[in-house]
Amino acid sequence: MDGAPLTSIQIAGNKSWTAARCQKPTQDIGDRVRHPETGFDIAYYGDPRFVGWGGGIPLWKHGEVVGAIGVSGLSSAEDVALAELGAEVIADA
Repeated sequence: MDGAPLTSIQIAGNKSWTAARCQKPTQDIGDRVRHPETGFDIAYYGDPRFVGWGGGIPLWKHGEVVGAIGVSGLSSAEDVALAELGAEVIADA
């Protein structure tokens, strides 16, 4: 995206890595680690690439994760919306 900070490239990659590895959206992971009663440190996953910001969405095909989309550079809500849109387009292809 024009004007996005260079760090967004690595963060987007980490979001897709996290979503594919955990087979769930990164927002769900972030919500879990921030939960006031049951939350835990993201380091619990033992992988420095793990992130809990929204914008990572796993891609499913025939009941298996075949990849993921990671979007970064906007607000978390906007990153999620764009990643979900991308996942829908790929699923329909």
